Amino acid sequence: MREIHITDKEQGQRTDKFLMKYLSLAPKSFIYKMLRKKNIKLNSRKAQGGELLKAGDILCLYLSDDTIEGFREIKQIKRASGGIDVIYEDENVIFCSKPRGLIVHPDSRHSTDTLNDRLIYHLFKNGEYDPEGSFGFTPSVCNRLDVNTSGIVTMGKNLPAVQQLNRAFKQRLADKYYLAVLCGEMKEGGTVRGYHIKDDRNVAHLVSDSDKGSPVCTHYRPLEYCDGFTLAEIKLETGKSHQIRLCMSELGFPVAGDRKYGDRAVNERFLSDFGIRDQLLHSHRLILRLSDGALGYLNGREFTAPLPSDLANVCSYFFKKTY
Repeated sequence: MREIHITDKEQGQRTDKFLMKYLSLAPKSFIYKMLRKKNIKLNSRKAQGGELLKAGDILCLYLSDDTIEGFREIKQIKRASGGIDVIYEDENVIFCSKPRGLIVHPDSRHSTDTLNDRLIYHLFKNGEYDPEGSFGFTPSVCNRLDVNTSGIVTMGKNLPAVQQLNRAFKQRLADKYYLAVLCGEMKEGGTVRGYHIKDDRNVAHLVSDSDKGSPVCTHYRPLEYCDGFTLAEIKLETGKSHQIRLCMSELGFPVAGDRKYGDRAVNERFLSDFGIRDQLLHSHRLILRLSDGALGYLNGREFTAPLPSDLANVCSYFFKKTY
């Protein structure tokens, strides 16, 4: 028999979902069979599976140690080769500024040294995350940026924080503002609406047919324009892949340096003059609207990621104000 004491890091999730994480190699059928056979108890009573766990609950698994360990997968901490630029951190969350060129989660081309690896390693070093004692919970990144877009990325350190951050992004309770250097002189702001689709080449398109794609909404306003370029602030209502780059290109003001939706001649100029190979797009500000819950104390707080040096250099070259 094994006793699992639920902490604030695991509370708020269903018993069956927790068990599937704790015994991550076990088939779902095994988990539900053990629940039916009363081999799993919650606070000395038969566990049903649908209960929401609370801090202080005791979950008892009436299984042999060999069975439990055979179904457990202990996560390995990947030693990160790079650091993180922390914007804000407390006992529940960590917000950092992702550099351009660093991917958030692994993919087919980037399997190690992701931003997620760096954040997990940061928490491990500080004694805030122990994979053996986490009981199925792993701190989680709650928003993503394209590999070549820089700026604010958030992570929840415990389950309530992860759940509330995910809900905030899904329900549009997080105002996300970006800075972008655009090709052309934009004189007025506005809003781009349409429907987002992607083709087999991973290229996004904006269409008017709601049956074919997902709705997108992008607000934009010029902050300053000069010498054929504009520094714009862009606010996302939705969060589709390549959304800003696609919408600005559709307007006729592509993001400078964008190799997929941009202007090739401009991109060559920025490469030769500034050494910039990718889009000049930066997730600059985040404002959370969380009136209650575990992160209610962050309601109305604004978090800002400083401009990376290459974008700051371009801004100082073309524009008069300091950003």
